[in-house]
Amino acid sequence: MRRVAVIGVGVTKFGKHDRTSSELFAEAAADALADAGLPASAVQALYYGNVVGGETEHQLHTGPQAASILGIPGIPTTRFETACASSHAAFRHAVMEIAAGVSDVVLAGGAERVLNVPTAESTEYFAYASDAVWEQTLGLTFPGVFALIARAHMDKYGTTEEQMAAVAVKNHKHGTKNPKAQFQKEITVEQVLKSAYVADPLKLYDCCPFTDGGAAVVLASEEVARKHRKPVWVLASAAASDWMLMGDKRDLSRVPATERAAAAAYRQAGLSPQDVDVVELHDCFTIAEIIATEGLGLFEPGAGGLAAAKGWTSLGGKIPVNPSGGLKAKGHPIGATGAAQVAEIVTQLRGEAGPRQVEGARTGLAHTLGGNTATVLVSLFGRG
Repeated sequence: MRRVAVIGVGVTKFGKHDRTSSELFAEAAADALADAGLPASAVQALYYGNVVGGETEHQLHTGPQAASILGIPGIPTTRFETACASSHAAFRHAVMEIAAGVSDVVLAGGAERVLNVPTAESTEYFAYASDAVWEQTLGLTFPGVFALIARAHMDKYGTTEEQMAAVAVKNHKHGTKNPKAQFQKEITVEQVLKSAYVADPLKLYDCCPFTDGGAAVVLASEEVARKHRKPVWVLASAAASDWMLMGDKRDLSRVPATERAAAAAYRQAGLSPQDVDVVELHDCFTIAEIIATEGLGLFEPGAGGLAAAKGWTSLGGKIPVNPSGGLKAKGHPIGATGAAQVAEIVTQLRGEAGPRQVEGARTGLAHTLGGNTATVLVSLFGRG
């Protein structure tokens, strides 16, 4: 298998947009190509993540549409839907295409537009990533899913609402350092605890926002990447799945798919959790970050909440997590989220993250969770 590198990244500002998801992706892709120093004509394939375009934009078959807007309609395109992990899955398949010798330059990413519909509608559309027969009919939405997860973790390990609030406070502070973030204001633990309950024990400030946005990365073979000023090498990219139904999951206080994907990625890269310098992970809810830090092996089971409260996951801490602001402050355009996480890790490893830079970062990890913890992707990256 050939070595693969990321040589270009692009991310739109996250928030409300009046453009289509394909147009948002095209903006990010144009920036990524400029960053790579390549024309669109150099791209040999496109892997594209989009989840609810059929519902919010009445638009399916979005891969060819995105390629058409970029002026490269003749290349093969594939749209991915793995819930929130869609563009990370697109990224992984782009890596495999180059590693297998099929192509030398592949564009991967995704986009989403959801703020053009009412919140009640977008909440329903997001819930389509749960079981339609046994869960949607009971009114289960993702705040409810992660409230169940939070309560299980609290009961098993003594995790507190204050510890979950610390995650929100930390990520909002990081978000103030990211000009692309949707929310760029600091909050306090008290504000989080006093915010309205969405699904007990999760409150409004424990939840990430609905967001529009696009993200793209340019991947290249080693021969092409060696000509780039700062290639960031893909050391591993792994995926795992778990039971779809909440009732089939054995222990809601953990995410087995994260543990399996992380273990596979560490094996591929020949690394351990202690080798990672910076992490972008899926904090759709504050409890999701706590459990992810444990599942990735960064902390022992039950210690994720303490780590957040102690500042170990803050910039300047033991292992900085979500320096971009994470989904919580940066925003969560589901089809673009995974690619945006990869873009942040690449930016960090290049040393180009400005005020949110993790000093001396040489190895980074991106973790994206899809749906009700049924899909997880983990990728590792290295500089030099």
